[in-house]
Amino acid sequence: MKTNQEITALAQQAFKNHLEYLSSGRIPEWVDLFTENGVLEFPYGPADFPKKVTGKQELYDYMKNFPEHFSVTFQNLHFHETKEPTLVIAEFTSEGYALSTGKPYPQRYISVVTTTPEGKIARYVDFWNPMTALESINAPLSAFVGKEA
Repeated sequence: MKTNQEITALAQQAFKNHLEYLSSGRIPEWVDLFTENGVLEFPYGPADFPKKVTGKQELYDYMKNFPEHFSVTFQNLHFHETKEPTLVIAEFTSEGYALSTGKPYPQRYISVVTTTPEGKIARYVDFWNPMTALESINAPLSAFVGKEA
């Protein structure tokens, strides 16, 4: 049986891997960080943006276009201590630009992530500013996820 410290380390490593895989465009590896029915939620997404993506296929379909739209590095990662070892609360920033416009993409995030004791992401709630993305790509966010506006 894993200790709470080992479970916390696995959860935080899954989060670090999420940032690495996403910033380097490794979307299949990013999807594999999630459980089969993993959930990605966007409580503050605009009307034409999905509020929730569930399951590996939906996760892949949603995120596959990210490397075509943005070049980013994630920085300033800070984990907040939690009592639950499978709960990760992280703040971080991104620096980069939208590939289609060359406009900067300086984003600030707060993420609340629940993992399994083995370090798979079961639920990821992503708090970010959609206006930053809209300004960077000069298009509705539905263009990002491949939907018609």
